[in-house]
Amino acid sequence: MSVLSPKEVADLYRKRAENYDISASLYYLIGFRFHHYRALTIDSLDLGKGDTVVELGCGTGLNFPLLQEKIGNEGKIIGVDITDKMLKKARERVRKNNWNNVEFFHGDVARYNIPDGVDAVFSTFALTLSPDYDMVIRNCSESLKKGGRIAILDFRMPGGYVRYLAPLMILLTKPFGVRKELRHRHPWESVEMYFQKSSLSEMYWGFVYLSVGIKD
Repeated sequence: MSVLSPKEVADLYRKRAENYDISASLYYLIGFRFHHYRALTIDSLDLGKGDTVVELGCGTGLNFPLLQEKIGNEGKIIGVDITDKMLKKARERVRKNNWNNVEFFHGDVARYNIPDGVDAVFSTFALTLSPDYDMVIRNCSESLKKGGRIAILDFRMPGGYVRYLAPLMILLTKPFGVRKELRHRHPWESVEMYFQKSSLSEMYWGFVYLSVGIKD
C-alpha cells in the first residue's frame, strides 16, 4: 500500500476524529508514552508568556493545554489541520476551556502561509504525512523570528536489530496513516538543511524522533 494522499489523510482522520483522543491513548498499553513525547516537544520550543505558536496538524487540540501553560492568555495558538471533523473537536475543546487566544486554519499545511515573526512552529505525528514537508519546513525557516524554533515529533525507521520490529509498529500505527513507504521521508534532514542550529533525539527504541531547529 502506497503513502496516503492529502485527501486520503483527511478522509482517514475524518473517520477517526470522534474517538481519536481515546484511541491514541491506547498506545500506552505498549509502552508508548504519547503525552510525555508531546510534552517534551513543547518544552523544546522554549515558549514564554505572550508568544505566538503555530501547530501544524493540530488535530483535536490535544496539545493546547500544554501550550496554554507556556504562553498564557496573552499568547496566541494557531491550529492548522486538513480534517474538518478534527478541527470541530479542537474548537469544542477551546470553547469548553474558554480560551480566547486560539485561531484555526482549515486546509493542507502546505497551503498555510505562516505569519512572519511567529515565535515557534511545531508538529506532533503529522508532518511526515505531508508530501510537501520539505517546502513547509523551508517556509518555517523564512517566517520564524530570529531565535524562533521549530520542533517535529514523528516516527522513523530505527537502525540495528530493532528494525526487525518495524512491521509490527507499522501494523499498530496503520490506523493513523503510517505506511512503510513513509520511511523515505526524512523531515529532520530538512530541519538540518534550513536551520543554522538543530538537534535530533530518539525515543521509543528509535521509532520516534524529535527534531528541533533554531533560527539564527
